[in-house]
Amino acid sequence: MHHTASKKLRTVRDLLRYTVSQFNASRLSFGHGSDNAWDEAVYLLLHSLHLPLDMLEPFLDARVLPAERERYFKLLERRITEHVPAAYLTGEAWLQGHRFVVDQRVIVPRSPISELLSDSLSPWVANPDDVDFVLDLCTGSGCLAVLAALAFPNAQVDAVDLSEHALEVADENIELSGLDGRITTHCSDLFEQLPGCEYKLIICNPPYVNNHSMEHLPQEYRHEPTMALAGGDDGMDLVRRLLQQAPSFMAPEGLLVLEIGHEYQHFLAAFPDLEPIWLSTENTEDQILLLTREQLAS
Repeated sequence: MHHTASKKLRTVRDLLRYTVSQFNASRLSFGHGSDNAWDEAVYLLLHSLHLPLDMLEPFLDARVLPAERERYFKLLERRITEHVPAAYLTGEAWLQGHRFVVDQRVIVPRSPISELLSDSLSPWVANPDDVDFVLDLCTGSGCLAVLAALAFPNAQVDAVDLSEHALEVADENIELSGLDGRITTHCSDLFEQLPGCEYKLIICNPPYVNNHSMEHLPQEYRHEPTMALAGGDDGMDLVRRLLQQAPSFMAPEGLLVLEIGHEYQHFLAAFPDLEPIWLSTENTEDQILLLTREQLAS
């Protein structure tokens, strides 16, 4: 950005206005934590200035030092020219009020399953204290495993991923959460390398994006590990294996909560005889489904 122009942007308010204008002009995709230019601008700026993320108001008219402005513009430029998701620029992502460390070894935490966990999967789980074993398949950054351990205080949680790199990030987040006594990571291809267990609950946010959609994803998603997104021709490659193998790892009355993103039609076509319960969240209607062990076993 031109030096004299940048000097005219003096306050937090100036920089926010400028950022929103730049974001809107650059056709960015906001599928990674915030869903609009304003929220992301506020987050990036407050993070860059080391200010509390929930305290914009008192600082709006505060002057920004040239060195601070310089540092912020570097961040902004990468967001705009390289379409790098904000979480990779800041090294963190927030989900249900919890902070997770992230980098390009994992996809950015954003699963709407997190919203259901913050409510301990009520009303489907009658008593959260009774849940003893939970499995988080395709754990990535470990965010859902951590939220599950918080939602079910007596549960031992197994967090599974095929990527050793992802598990390094998950281990870091589990340690940061202070729950390392209750969450164990395993490197496994779904259930293949997993010791036998009867889980009361399995949660899974697998790679489910179909080939056609993969080819047309916004640039932001290309910074994420392909392996964590791509689900084959109809997006259901991994889901087929998962639904076949899950019953032998579930307790009687056990539950499976599965996210399939925008693949509702592909799911119906692939599994016409299953009758899942579709769980809705604030922003999703048909992206998360619930199946019991009994349904799957039949």
